Amino acid sequence: MQAQLMIQPSSFIDAGIQIQSVKGISLFKFSEDLQTQLETLNAKQRDSSLTSDEQVELSGILELDRIFTLLNAKIIAKSTMALTG
Repeated sequence: MQAQLMIQPSSFIDAGIQIQSVKGISLFKFSEDLQTQLETLNAKQRDSSLTSDEQVELSGILELDRIFTLLNAKIIAKSTMALTG
């Protein structure tokens, strides 16, 4: 049996994701609970005290963070172009 390397980012959608208006633009954000969990896992990783299950969870959250960064950048770019174009 192969070990799971990452929790699927989609598993965080129901409880860990919100849409928040920032300067009139709707952006994807982590819920307060998911942001706190990310910070906790990052701290444990810095201390080299992550369990294998926590590493799997951290990998999924970080992948979701990369996805949000890309999506939000595209949303911001499109809204900026609409304002100037």
